[in-house]
Amino acid sequence: MSKIKQMDEILANKIAAGEVVERCASVVKELVENSIDAKSSEIRIDLIEAGTKEIKVTDDGVGMDKEDAVLAFSRHATSKIKDEDDLFHITTLGFRGEALASIASVSHVHMETCSADVGTMVEINGGKLDLVKAAPSRRGTQIIIKDLFYNTPARLKHMKSLYTELASITDYVNKMAISRPDIKFVLTNNGGILLNTDGSGNLLKVIKAVYGIETVKKMVDVNNSDDDYEISGFISLPEVHRSSRNTMITLVNGRVVRNQDLNRVINDSYHSYKPDNRYPIVVLNISVDPTLVDVNVHPTKMDIKFSKMEELLNLVSNMIREKIKEKILIPHLEVESPIVMNTSFITNKETEEVTKIEKKPIYEEQTLKFDDNVSLILKEEDIKYDEEKREFPTLSFVGVVHSTYIICQDESGMYLVDQHAAKERVNYELFKERMGHPNTEIEKLLFPITIELSTNEYIVLRENFNVLEKMGINVEEFGINSIIVKSHPTWIPKEQVLDSIKRIIELIVSLEDKFDIEKFNERAATMLACKLAIKANQYVSEEELVELLKDLKKCKNPFNCPHGRPTIVFYSNYDLEKMFKRSGFDNFKMN
Repeated sequence: MSKIKQMDEILANKIAAGEVVERCASVVKELVENSIDAKSSEIRIDLIEAGTKEIKVTDDGVGMDKEDAVLAFSRHATSKIKDEDDLFHITTLGFRGEALASIASVSHVHMETCSADVGTMVEINGGKLDLVKAAPSRRGTQIIIKDLFYNTPARLKHMKSLYTELASITDYVNKMAISRPDIKFVLTNNGGILLNTDGSGNLLKVIKAVYGIETVKKMVDVNNSDDDYEISGFISLPEVHRSSRNTMITLVNGRVVRNQDLNRVINDSYHSYKPDNRYPIVVLNISVDPTLVDVNVHPTKMDIKFSKMEELLNLVSNMIREKIKEKILIPHLEVESPIVMNTSFITNKETEEVTKIEKKPIYEEQTLKFDDNVSLILKEEDIKYDEEKREFPTLSFVGVVHSTYIICQDESGMYLVDQHAAKERVNYELFKERMGHPNTEIEKLLFPITIELSTNEYIVLRENFNVLEKMGINVEEFGINSIIVKSHPTWIPKEQVLDSIKRIIELIVSLEDKFDIEKFNERAATMLACKLAIKANQYVSEEELVELLKDLKKCKNPFNCPHGRPTIVFYSNYDLEKMFKRSGFDNFKMN
């Protein structure tokens, strides 16, 4: 008797659901992608208990007739690809034909859809078709998913907290709204609105809805292209950063994707302009011929492979680096106004316009209602970001605070310079230049230095003696697991020779078989720059500080230390007057 049997369709769909439907956000993702592929101009996502009780997605897309409405829940049923050749020209977000069947197998599904005069209602419970009948003719589709994983208790048991599930859904919908600013997105949870975009096609408006007006003011547009790729979007100035990589959003032909190499290059492009453990806010849309990418890598369709990856990475890196170099990167510390503003609304007295909903909303009984406050359309001219060219000011020395912060001034206001961060930057650029272009300026030691190592450290170092030689550090083997240092480059101060060489050796050993001379020079320059910089609370003469300011001005990037901390901050004359109630506005308020 045969032991191998073909699984029935419901069981197969439950197994497939383990890959396609991991959590509530997976359901929202699949349904929203279907709505976008259906050419919707408005998509509404309503959640109850972060989607654990109910997920309702309503759109105004092309809808389906009765036959398609039933067939859509069959496994591998799709209207988006027809043959094998279509896999190499995918232009839709969905194409696998697994999502609806997988979702239906682990939930209660109610769908109403219409593409003509008569609509269709379909109800499916646990993968079994229970009801098909006529429904009201409202163009588009509405799908309600209730009690997700009700029949798979193991999966239900491992659901995250409501907060975690809601955060995951919100993150996804935010990214989809950014990827399609031409579509109006509304996201609610238990009746409270979490996102509401206007679908005007203005990407800055969507970024404002997601990250806020203050972030938008510090975003700059970028674009670059070659024969294969065309890149456009917005990046934040280095002073704006977050603790999560999720703020680096990459889109390929309108699809939200994740690619570790792309994220690494984007983050590395900000190197030494921000802390290494913080990440910029970036929205990049990459347009490419579909034949050069493969999106059929994982059921989530978020992982993607590029056939010309190095070309793309260089294009992105050069674009971001060049844009950052154009900008003035001195943080401007603005003094907060004492007036309390209602930040829920943006008011422009000269160009006041009331938001109007031109088309009939998807859900009449849930039409958004506003109070007496007026919600205004955010116009592109209302969003301003810094377009000044990158130029370090000529500073006049004034004094020092706590032997740490140098006080300077020019005609526009007051500056505070962190003496440690400033010296770190000067050292970093000097050391990186010297290590990248080594010369013969070395100093022989009158008394050679002996350094003992462990066996494994000695083995790794022995293979990289040439690295030390190129730096001007002359070493020889000296007994078992020991070396003797006979000379060092002149740019290492005599009193720091032993400690500096030990740190360089530690760095070489830590890289082991992944040793890369470019990365080594970068890390060694950063490490030595910090070690040999003047410290906070360390007395330095006025002459030395004035010379430090001159050296800082000569740097390629005088605005940040190698770790990304600012070297200098700025208070404008207006900010100073405001603090002391001397500005005309504040005097008027006091009177």
